[in-house]
Amino acid sequence: SQYSAVDTNPLSVYIMQPIWNKIIKIVPLWIAPNLLTFSGFVLILFNYFLISFYDWDYTASGTSPGLVPTWVWLFSAFTTFCAYALDSIDGKHARRTQSSTPLGELFDHGLDSWATSIFVLSFFSVCSRDNGKTGVSVYTMYIYLSIVLFNFMCSHWEKYNTGVLFLPWGYDISQVVLIAAYLLTGTVGVEVWQKPLLFGYYITDVLVILLIGFSLFLSFPQTLYNIHRAHLKKTLKNDSLYEGLLPLVSPLLLFVLLTVWVVLSPSNILAKQPRLFLWMVGVAFSNVICKVIICQMSSTRPELFHWFLFPLALVVYAAISGLLGPMEEAALAVFTALVTAAHVHYGICVGRQLSEHLNIYIFSLKKRVQE
Repeated sequence: SQYSAVDTNPLSVYIMQPIWNKIIKIVPLWIAPNLLTFSGFVLILFNYFLISFYDWDYTASGTSPGLVPTWVWLFSAFTTFCAYALDSIDGKHARRTQSSTPLGELFDHGLDSWATSIFVLSFFSVCSRDNGKTGVSVYTMYIYLSIVLFNFMCSHWEKYNTGVLFLPWGYDISQVVLIAAYLLTGTVGVEVWQKPLLFGYYITDVLVILLIGFSLFLSFPQTLYNIHRAHLKKTLKNDSLYEGLLPLVSPLLLFVLLTVWVVLSPSNILAKQPRLFLWMVGVAFSNVICKVIICQMSSTRPELFHWFLFPLALVVYAAISGLLGPMEEAALAVFTALVTAAHVHYGICVGRQLSEHLNIYIFSLKKRVQE
């Protein structure tokens, strides 16, 4: 299927696109577009692990500001900008080198589905977790992450039904806000997040309110409107309501299971291991959404239940019934490691299969020799 995407965001159209068009001119023509995509992702990952090293439990900015060195925040601003730039020019570069492939599209959106949660998890280190005076609670973090992932899912669910990816406005805005937040933290210090901004509200409160407002009153209605419009124009990919809603079943069940674990956990698992738990949420979600992206690209039906749901249901049941007892944290760590390994394995397998099928290399523009 031909890839089609629509971008109507003024910030993107008038400010960012001209910048990307300048940057793209310095990229050598022999570089494979997937290499740009992957480099951006590696930068985001590296930055995430760097912040985790200084701030494993999200308390460094709140209880003892200064635990995270200033250079880390400035480096975060730099890596976020680079990743944003690479993610924005990979498609342009593919068209420029006439190497646009379904593999590239899948690679781009698949890594985006994972990067989305990593951006959010890195940002939480800026605002720090609630210490009674400032910061956000781990529950707010969980809800915040879920809303961002819900938004991401919506745009791909919309593409599954309409065949067109309407690029969410939130993407460019969130990237610019992230970079600004890191620069602000690096130049002024984390203290800026701990003083009320307006009427006793903190910057973090304002950002959370903006995010929820954006999602529920702009993004989601826009998705429903685009699907409705396609329905009226008779251009919907799926005839039945069941087919149209099918991709939402697994992500929603995933969210229900995770929320049950968060709320009913005997050892309050989210408060004990917020970084592990939220990482696991992001990885599990990314794998579920990758399957939807593949179904949408290959015009196949998604399965009703993603296989992650079964081991997750077992772990959640064992945890909330008290079967795990003091082993709950260990069970989370093992489950997180398995889900991450399964996701990486899945990505490598799909990449290899597609590269063989399309007779191309993933990270090189050289043609494979026909067997």
